[in-house]
Amino acid sequence: MSWTHQATHQALSRRRTLTAASGLAAGALLPPTAAPGTASTQGPALATAAAFTNPLIWQDFADIDVIRVGDTYYASASTMHYSPGAPVLRSYDLVNWEIVGHSVPVLDFGAKYDLNGARGYLRGIWASSLAYRPSNRTFYWLGQIDFARTYAYTATAAEGPWNRLTTISTPYYDAGLLVDTDDTLYVAYGNTTISVAQLSPDGRNQVRTQQVFTAPSSVGTLEGSRFYKINGQYYIFLTRPANGQYILKSSSGPFGPYTMRQVLLDLRGPIPGGGVPHQGGLVQTQSGAWYYLAFVGAYPGGRMPALAPITWTPDGWPVVQLVNGAWGTSYPSPAVPTPPRQVTPMIGVDAFDGTTLKPRWEWNHNPDNTKWSLDNGLTLRTATVTNDLYWARNTLTHRIQGPTSTATVQLDHTTMRDGDRAGLALLRDSSAWIGVKRDDGTTRLVMVNGLTMDGNWNTTGTGTEAASATLSGSRVWLRANADIRPGTLSYSTDGTTFTRLGPAFSLGNDWRFFMGYRFALFNHATQALGGSVRIARFELTTP
Repeated sequence: MSWTHQATHQALSRRRTLTAASGLAAGALLPPTAAPGTASTQGPALATAAAFTNPLIWQDFADIDVIRVGDTYYASASTMHYSPGAPVLRSYDLVNWEIVGHSVPVLDFGAKYDLNGARGYLRGIWASSLAYRPSNRTFYWLGQIDFARTYAYTATAAEGPWNRLTTISTPYYDAGLLVDTDDTLYVAYGNTTISVAQLSPDGRNQVRTQQVFTAPSSVGTLEGSRFYKINGQYYIFLTRPANGQYILKSSSGPFGPYTMRQVLLDLRGPIPGGGVPHQGGLVQTQSGAWYYLAFVGAYPGGRMPALAPITWTPDGWPVVQLVNGAWGTSYPSPAVPTPPRQVTPMIGVDAFDGTTLKPRWEWNHNPDNTKWSLDNGLTLRTATVTNDLYWARNTLTHRIQGPTSTATVQLDHTTMRDGDRAGLALLRDSSAWIGVKRDDGTTRLVMVNGLTMDGNWNTTGTGTEAASATLSGSRVWLRANADIRPGTLSYSTDGTTFTRLGPAFSLGNDWRFFMGYRFALFNHATQALGGSVRIARFELTTP
């Protein structure tokens, strides 16, 4: 089974407020050649290694930045209106990844991110940058918010805690942060017109900014900057949404001049029916081999990370290594030291133990932290009086796992109040949920569909009850299956035998919401606050 992706539905530029893509030009890939003077290239050790399969992660992690610090790899991704934002992923082999934290602890960029009189859907954390500065052993995250200003956060460990370092008045659109070999901080940024900024030694202020390149009309939009210094050359790695990747090279310093070369265009990707791999980052292994970690648009799941080896032409240009003219579904695994431990799976059981949520979870907008708690289970107290799930605070989300996955939750509804709605949703701009309604002292199981948004992310449908069932006892198990085929919602009163409720739900695959579907746990009031539910367990499984 594969996630579908409509080639005509390519995102051009978020700066253009999600307009449709223009025509896509054809192009040829560079011929493969050997790498220039790096420590080593893909040699026998890599060729004889075990293979990995793309996509690396069957979850939505887009606009990837990837770095290596010692023997550990880290990556960051876009999360838009979800909070906390900018997840930090960790790997020891470039293939197996775990989520270890978030660079942006809270989206404190305005009331709309609190669902307070406005909403931040598709705003917030866009393509941003993750870097490590050896001189002070500090990780840096940098990104612009709402085209207004740029925020920088730092941490001495990638897992956190992360703290805000500064706010810069220039909005560095799709920023790429470079820590130069002399410890100077530079930022490449922009849309079609690409600029480079130099930051002060402490990283708190802009010292200089200069336009360094304008994309030719034959190429069109370029964005998604990643900034590198490799063998004394400066490179700005750029994406052409959503079907190409280009690179700029300067031999004269970070401010150019730069020349451009195409890396890939309209390249067949590793997910059947999916899009072209693009908008990611380059990273070098300990042995000197280079890889490109990109994403592949594959809705309804979202944008999935995929990895391919890179070689270099003698004059210093990167070349993606192809398999039968396409980005490979499989390559030899990178030759790296034996990992010190296995990474934490992104699926499985969460019993909500401990005192903090595991980093796999993100809220739909900022939560009201007085309205939820962990104590060997998750308690969600109603935080919003609304009949619209898209306005409800404290909706907790988890990425769906592709190519098909099932989420099951155990919910105790005994402390719900009249008018409360609680359950498990398949959440996006077209949503459905299964859960419990309490009205006039009676609790019922319901399946609700028809929750919809328009292209401006305003609610156009708050949902229609499509099916219901009587409910007895204090607990119910709710289950949602996420699949390109119409998904199903079901329930159980014993946790073993499940009964489908309501019609199948077709997960939408429109690219314009950018983020993929998520499972969502929610509890909101329609009459008055005061009710609560307790979720003892969440389990995400695949076939």
